[in-house]
Amino acid sequence: MSTPKRPTRRRVAPMKRTELNALRAAVRRNGGAAVRWNAEPEDVRKSVAQLVLALVEFLRKLMERQAIRRMEANTLTKEQVEAVGLALMQLEEAVRELAVRFGLRPEDLNLDLGPLGRLS
Repeated sequence: MSTPKRPTRRRVAPMKRTELNALRAAVRRNGGAAVRWNAEPEDVRKSVAQLVLALVEFLRKLMERQAIRRMEANTLTKEQVEAVGLALMQLEEAVRELAVRFGLRPEDLNLDLGPLGRLS
């Protein structure tokens, strides 16, 4: 029988000064308070909608950027460009309509990536 291998210990690299400064700036932008999911019973639906729509918006922007790269590389036919463009526009419109229904503004759907900044 072989003995189970112990996990290798990994050293954590110390934080660089630029990373620390970026983190401090992000905390200052948020007024020192982290944005949190609101679990109050009255606001649960709105909070869940905000979370889901923010993720959908993130994925839409990702797909949009990928489509642009593929268009620039000429790997899509004209029909594919039209279909992708139409689908992305319809998805954006659906996200906006749902956001309005839940009383959310477009900036409410922009993910804060901490030291990296906002998504848009």
